Amino acid sequence: MQIRNSSNDIKILKNPTTASLPRGTGGRSSFNGKVCTIFGCTGFLGKYIISPLAKTGTQIIIPHCGNNYEAARLKVNGDLGQIIFLPMDLRDEDVIRNSVKYSNVVINLIGRNWETKNYTYKDVHVDGAARIARICKESGVERLIHFSHLNASPQPKPIFKEGGSKVLKAKYYGEQAVKREFPNVTIIRPSLIYGSGDEFMQAYCYSRWRRVMNNLLLYKMGKECIKMPIHGKDVGIGVAACVEDPNTAGKTYQFVGEHAFILYDLMTWLIKKTNIHHKHINHVVVDSKYFFFYYTYLKILESMPGAPISRLCTECYEMDNTSDTVRPELPMLEDLGIKQANFEAMAEFEIKYYNRFAIQMVANRFNPYLPIPESVNDYNF
Repeated sequence: MQIRNSSNDIKILKNPTTASLPRGTGGRSSFNGKVCTIFGCTGFLGKYIISPLAKTGTQIIIPHCGNNYEAARLKVNGDLGQIIFLPMDLRDEDVIRNSVKYSNVVINLIGRNWETKNYTYKDVHVDGAARIARICKESGVERLIHFSHLNASPQPKPIFKEGGSKVLKAKYYGEQAVKREFPNVTIIRPSLIYGSGDEFMQAYCYSRWRRVMNNLLLYKMGKECIKMPIHGKDVGIGVAACVEDPNTAGKTYQFVGEHAFILYDLMTWLIKKTNIHHKHINHVVVDSKYFFFYYTYLKILESMPGAPISRLCTECYEMDNTSDTVRPELPMLEDLGIKQANFEAMAEFEIKYYNRFAIQMVANRFNPYLPIPESVNDYNF
């Protein structure tokens, strides 16, 4: 069955039934004709990807593993019946095939910054990504969007670990594997993504595990590391633009922030805004080489069962201290016609509630006998 879309191009319906036809007046209560399966949606980035898609009437299928309640919170992003949840195992091809058989768009967000007893980096970033791409091709999926990393490379520059980051290396080979299975794939290489519940800025702002003797430890104090953070909302809007524009198929996009920051300056700004420094305790950024036991400290934390505490492991530390590198020959987020949000305004909003005076004020609501800090009036909440 063939229909004509708004651009006067002929579109072949994958499932020629009345349920496949766009209907409604637009918005989250309508159906725009797209069914999108999003793998790895229960992570930090998932809510930012779902929101711009669901509000335009895209039906979304979310395969998930683990606790059902981690996925259930995403249900409010779409209208009733527009978001469907399916249990999934990355090694089970039948489950993956069942997840994509009704979809014309598939987005793969699956990634892991540490290895577990069940999955290695190769299992997740290479074999799993290739498996999803192959099944999508066999199932007749029209568009595949695969998330990689801005610094993905076959030989990443070593910062803290010998041989460099294993995640960045696995991300690169995952890109190559996906291209072999699905040549028309759209690859997105994001830089550091921040937002509500992110694993970088808020981890440094709040976690006491990240501070050793009241110091934030960075490689060479972070003065040789460049970061170009981008908000998760902008990433989600960029993904929605890729879904809507068929000309993005087969291209690799770099999603980076408008401004480049030295990591030392970024961390100093975070300390100032969250005010974790105290008149008796001065939190500063120091060079990790002066703490010879820090590598052992990371190894001990990552050897504990479960996920590393506050992402404290050798691999995450390596990636945190790796500079963002942009390739000029690849298109950027701005090439999709998207204007990014202001970093300082958005980041300050996200970390506002990590200000120690704000935490004290929340505590005072439950205990009126606690004194209010003297300088609390100097801050706007």
